Amino acid sequence: MAWLFSVAAVAQDTGAGSTEAAGELATMLKSYESYQADFIQIVVSGNGNEVRETRGSLKAKRPGLFYWETRAPLPQFIVSNGETVEVYDPDLEQVTIHNLDDRVQTTPALLLSGEVGNLAETYRVSGRKVGEYTREFTLEPKSPDSLFTSLRLTFYKGELQEMRMQDSLSQLSVLSFDNIRLNQPVKTEAFTLDYPKGVDIIRDGA
Repeated sequence: MAWLFSVAAVAQDTGAGSTEAAGELATMLKSYESYQADFIQIVVSGNGNEVRETRGSLKAKRPGLFYWETRAPLPQFIVSNGETVEVYDPDLEQVTIHNLDDRVQTTPALLLSGEVGNLAETYRVSGRKVGEYTREFTLEPKSPDSLFTSLRLTFYKGELQEMRMQDSLSQLSVLSFDNIRLNQPVKTEAFTLDYPKGVDIIRDGA
């Protein structure tokens, strides 16, 4: 896959400050009018043991549209319209609706569809080059209430290829993307959930 690069590649710190690196990352992400990909997500515990592996697909479109689908054995659907986030768990026959508040907005995947102009206000951002074509950015949230402690984004020739997120329990989630379609047309109707009648609907704070 394109995102794989030689482990012997030399990593070069650009020396850029947080504001400069955040501006460079924001410029790259703003060029993503839409992003579609398949993914493999591997979760590793703090002691290095693999907890689970999940496969699925995602779609993102600015401004604010996001769709996430994971397949069996634990199917789940997540959709955002920029104001709310709907989470549908077929096995539980349950839909949970959250307001897109400040905490939810720090969800890493929403960097692909949300506002990214204020990255330096929300994160400490550093960047480095790995070889000729690969660029890495590490984001550390300034807020102690963030959903993660560290997030690394890896780009190959300008395409986002991987996300690595670490939480406060040292659990690592690695999202590797494939079959990437960047800035290709995607209909707004693709960002809706179709769930059967009779499922339990739970509204956040209700």
